[in-house]
Amino acid sequence: MNSAQDKRQATQDHHDQEVSVVLSECPEEDARTVFDVLRAAFTTDRSSADVPHEAEGRRPTAWAATVDVSEARVVSGSVALGAPVTLDVQGGYHAVDRLRGGLADAFAVRVVGTVSGDQEEEVRLRLENK
Repeated sequence: MNSAQDKRQATQDHHDQEVSVVLSECPEEDARTVFDVLRAAFTTDRSSADVPHEAEGRRPTAWAATVDVSEARVVSGSVALGAPVTLDVQGGYHAVDRLRGGLADAFAVRVVGTVSGDQEEEVRLRLENK
């Protein structure tokens, strides 16, 4: 086997398990709740010390994370949001489905829009209290 080819394949497989998540237009407390659930269900690039907070000024605030869905953990019980939260997720089809399933352990999850590509999709999800 070609070790360079194996390394490229391993890198590609890892990227196939990553999902980009962006939240905006929601209170920072709800953003923190969503990121806490994502951290409980998967590995993310946001530490628990990385607390969402509003930026000063009139521009909208967006919070982002990259989530590795290769190893899912079950989130037990529903979690309360102050209001419904909309998030945009982008990744491979299987990875986006796994992320949506992990969120469904804690929230009522509804797909409100999709854009499909050859190997990836972008999905707008609406999270609400169960």
